[in-house]
Amino acid sequence: MKEIKLIAIDIDGTLVNSKKEITTEVKNSILRAQQGGKKIVICTGRPLSGAQQYLDELGLNNQADQYVVSFNGAVVESTQGDVLFKKGLEYADYVDLDAIARKLKLHFHAVGLDRLYTANRDLGHYTIYNSRIVKLEVSYRTPEEMQQIPIIKCMYIDDPDYLDEKIKDPLFKTVADQVTFSKTEPFYYEATAKGVDKGSGLKVLCDYLKINPENVMALGDEANDLAMIKFAGLGVAMGNAVAVTKENADLITADCDHNGVAQAIDKIL
Repeated sequence: MKEIKLIAIDIDGTLVNSKKEITTEVKNSILRAQQGGKKIVICTGRPLSGAQQYLDELGLNNQADQYVVSFNGAVVESTQGDVLFKKGLEYADYVDLDAIARKLKLHFHAVGLDRLYTANRDLGHYTIYNSRIVKLEVSYRTPEEMQQIPIIKCMYIDDPDYLDEKIKDPLFKTVADQVTFSKTEPFYYEATAKGVDKGSGLKVLCDYLKINPENVMALGDEANDLAMIKFAGLGVAMGNAVAVTKENADLITADCDHNGVAQAIDKIL
């Protein structure tokens, strides 16, 4: 195995346990990796605001030479907010995605750099939950009002069984050449610009840092982590990962409630 120089870590279901906490074991293993010269990069579907509490815990926040791949790869930035890369959705994409939500009766919202936007007057339960987790306020905007608002990604948010059934609908195939879809939680189905995912975002950062993919380890659990796990020289799936992520990983570690990140990092150290 090639020397690992950069460790890319998803947040939910990976870095944090089911209580949304970084365990002492995981924190200590990450600190050991940093002391050993490894670059730690959080790669998340969340915006920077939703990652900052964990960056604070790891001593990585508000620094010009520490980085985050956020919004599922749509933004690559330093932890002090200097943007290296950003690629959002076009308004036409938003209109098409919103129309699918209306036809299929799915809750839906758009995500800007600093706010969530929904055309649902009655806020969906998962929109409120997402707002709290990522620390972004929610605003009501009609589709017409969204024309002047930069959109980073869009999200279908609903009860898992209902969402899984609806996303099988052929309507989603009609926009497959416009956007990249990914399942990020059982109750989230997200759309980013075509070709944008955690793997593409991580590649942008690695090119910037002049680090080869073979020198990267990536850890994740959900389907949206698959792209970065395939990109990395060492792709690690959590014990609680979905089947497709496990099937494409080089290594399967323990689950997020049993310090899987720490066990994987200890192997390379």
